[in-house]
Amino acid sequence: MGMDRTISNFIRALRNAEVRVSTAETLDAMSAVELVGYKDKAHLKRSLSMVLPKTADEKNTFDACFDQFFRFQDVRGESTSNSENSGDEDGEESSEGGEGGGAGGDPQNQNRGKKKSKSKAKQNNLYEEEEEADLGPGEVTDAHSQLGKLLMANSRVELAQSMAEAGEAINVREIQIFTQKGLYARRIMDHMGLPDLNREISDLRTDSRVPARRLGQQLKQRRDFLREQVRDYVEQQFLLNADVSGKRLREELLRSVKLSNVEHRNFRLIQEMVYKMAKKLSTLHSRRRKVFKRGQLNVPKTLRNNMSYDGAIFDLYWKSVRIDRPKVFAICDVSGSVANYARFMLMFLYSMDEVMPKVRSFAFSSDLAEVTDLFNRNKIEDAIAKTLHDYSGGSTDYGQALLDFKKMCLDDVDNRTTIIILGDARNNHGEAHAEVLKELYDRSKRVIWLNPEAKLAWNTGDSEMRKYGAYSHQVEECNSLMHLERVVSNLLRQTS
Repeated sequence: MGMDRTISNFIRALRNAEVRVSTAETLDAMSAVELVGYKDKAHLKRSLSMVLPKTADEKNTFDACFDQFFRFQDVRGESTSNSENSGDEDGEESSEGGEGGGAGGDPQNQNRGKKKSKSKAKQNNLYEEEEEADLGPGEVTDAHSQLGKLLMANSRVELAQSMAEAGEAINVREIQIFTQKGLYARRIMDHMGLPDLNREISDLRTDSRVPARRLGQQLKQRRDFLREQVRDYVEQQFLLNADVSGKRLREELLRSVKLSNVEHRNFRLIQEMVYKMAKKLSTLHSRRRKVFKRGQLNVPKTLRNNMSYDGAIFDLYWKSVRIDRPKVFAICDVSGSVANYARFMLMFLYSMDEVMPKVRSFAFSSDLAEVTDLFNRNKIEDAIAKTLHDYSGGSTDYGQALLDFKKMCLDDVDNRTTIIILGDARNNHGEAHAEVLKELYDRSKRVIWLNPEAKLAWNTGDSEMRKYGAYSHQVEECNSLMHLERVVSNLLRQTS
């Protein structure tokens, strides 16, 4: 019975992704699952791909949908993503997903009743008014709550399984509108044992023993990362299961979700949205530049150009001020999960060539290279694909990338230059070379750092965000199209 329900839910997700699946094909899929089972996920995927998708587009959609649907259901007891950080001493990485625990921003209308919800949260010990000084590493006592034990076990797989079981128990697949994300996330947390964990954290904070208080700090930290993971999970389930077949509604939700959660089947729609948003901003700021028939009258030019009309003035000429367009340097980390953010930022910037024609772009994971000519010679989509293919390998090294940029471009950076850096600042514990960013900060008009991770994850693990943020004029969390549109709009407004 459980097998039938799982495959039925998967077919529902496929249909929502516009893959046509008939009743006969559903029965064929159930027969295939009965034969191969769920133990070997690769074998299951091959078997279902023979009976469900029919066209090449449907095959691509099926692959993305399968990987997303069975992400937390690997019955072999292995994580579907690498668990490199599962043994981290601080434990911060153990409850994160593949991207450091960052989730998309809360829906806008969740701000309603903010005071009421915040006071209620304080009553439930979700927010502590006074933060205790960090006790650092050392001996900790054992956790007693069920969720506390799970968080301290450093097992991403068990945590993911618990999350999936809680989602099934509270029917997360029934989510219909994006603003329900917070509600379903809270229900999943409660089902996983949040109330007991909160009580344990509250008791530990007042304990006289240092190991107990240290445990309380670690549990609180891991609980906050878990909350971001649960929001990510609910967001992914919404994209899989919600009835968002209407294009307008789909566009609205895709503006808000994390770009790392956008599946390949939605890339084409995202590209259309990027072009629309870029065109809208280009039109707005181009119009602002062209409105020159106002202000102070240019009397000499008016008289000179109306001499042929025998002293009658037909055409008026106004004094205008020449506005220099900005020089924009875009430096993009294209490694791993950050690649999706780089893809859409480059697409955004190069779609605005009417008002921002002087974009020079650079890509890196370890060594940095300029890809401006690549974009000048090719279509945007082809240039982005080649950039991600050629420069996404290697171990991420922000220090080396900054040194490379200084060597190539320092003389070109002046007080009309805006430098946009897109990356999570995770430097694999290498040399940060923040002094290079300081030099760029001093010479340029503006340095903007866009970090796709949630702020909770900044300055944890190998993140150098604290060092780099000190030499940035503006530091923003940027992981959705809505964030990106706001940043680019503000940039154009400052240079118009």
